[in-house]
Amino acid sequence: MRPREGPPVLNEHALLDVVAMRAVERSDATRTVWTEDDRAWASMAAATAVGEAAPVESFLSTRASLVLARLRERLPAFARGVAALRWRPAIAFAVVAASFIIGGIVDEIGAAHRINLLALPLFGVLVWNIAVYALLVAHRLHAGVSAEGPIRSMVARVAAASARPARDQWKPLLATVADEWLRCASPLHRLRIARLLHFGAAAFALGLVAALYLRGLAFEYRATWESTFLDAGAVHAIIAFVLSPGVLLTHLAIPSPADIAAIRAPASENAGRWLHLMAATLVAVVVVPRLALGLVAGYGERRLLRQLRMPLDDPYFARLLRDFRGRPARVVVAPYSYSMQTAATAGLQRLLRRVLGARADVTILPSIPYGGEDRDLARPTCDQADVLVALFSGAATPEGEAHGAFLDRLAACRAGRDPPIALVDEGALAARWPDEPARWSARRASWRTLCAERGIACAFVVLTASDADAAAGELERAMAGAPR
Repeated sequence: MRPREGPPVLNEHALLDVVAMRAVERSDATRTVWTEDDRAWASMAAATAVGEAAPVESFLSTRASLVLARLRERLPAFARGVAALRWRPAIAFAVVAASFIIGGIVDEIGAAHRINLLALPLFGVLVWNIAVYALLVAHRLHAGVSAEGPIRSMVARVAAASARPARDQWKPLLATVADEWLRCASPLHRLRIARLLHFGAAAFALGLVAALYLRGLAFEYRATWESTFLDAGAVHAIIAFVLSPGVLLTHLAIPSPADIAAIRAPASENAGRWLHLMAATLVAVVVVPRLALGLVAGYGERRLLRQLRMPLDDPYFARLLRDFRGRPARVVVAPYSYSMQTAATAGLQRLLRRVLGARADVTILPSIPYGGEDRDLARPTCDQADVLVALFSGAATPEGEAHGAFLDRLAACRAGRDPPIALVDEGALAARWPDEPARWSARRASWRTLCAERGIACAFVVLTASDADAAAGELERAMAGAPR
């Protein structure tokens, strides 16, 4: 079943809390750390805190903060791992400051304070940044290339490292939180990392420029050159090309080939003109483009921050929101050629209430006998049910003229609403052929084909089994319309 409300827009921290809450409540199969009472308390406390008229995002974010606050007492290592995934703006300032400082440190020219014009300190910086620009253009031309994989791995490692010493059984949960968080926010993280890299590169170049001028105040730099193979004309051409952006900015001319020849080692000249050209070239090639790219990434980041959404086409959120809005889900189960035993009935009700909320109103109709697939269901059954479930026995061989016709009948009376869900109880199949997985696979394939032909999702469960978590996962995937 899909809620009719649109996806709520959440701020970044609230969205992370909601992702962590969902991971916990889905993963604690035994209900030992986060019990049913805890779940009910969190929903009731959040609904009371925000009020019935509050928007969906307020309820979800408040409930998530309550869940994590209580888990912080029980699982502090897990809470630390979730907290490590939060973005801290101070990181950006630290990256920029560190880049500026490193740029100033690595600019040390040497004790002789001589600048070799054929080995300018900025050559490596220019080549690196031009290579980055080329990669960005190539990435833009090949839209399929994505940095999501490395980013996702990095975020998962950060969460795991921050959670130590976490209990082993909760480490996979942290990985799940990190993975789901990246699914929701990977475009945001890519823009954020791009912004940091661009601003960091600009700061590094500015550190180089600042160091050149500061040292130039206290020491005299001398410009010279030497080469085994190049003459003054070739050196002039190379320098004119490399420093051409600086020439355009400063309007300082490159000396003539004769002047270049005059400062060949061991001769030299005051390097003030060359420092101005080097600084202007760094500004033109590195600082300005990197700042522009960083601003573009920052704009995209801010835009995405206003659009972070948690999709509600998930039974987990549907259950929470039904509890919040105060109306229990109405569920109608229509068995076909299936004799409901007491244990299976109890298991079915537990399963439906676990997936759809503790207050779900479950109605189980009398079983339709084989051959009675044309029997009309009462209109309220189709019109008023939030979820319509067709229940079959997995021991039966699915037949289009019988089981398929029954599904067609249910789908027809649900016109304009969510289609029915086929639930196949494999309890009898397990009792009859416990050690024949090939037979199970073949039977499941037949049911899937029958349902897929009608656009109906199906789930396979054992209603009398103790593993309620696996059954709930099966039903939730079917309700979400996930491919099986």
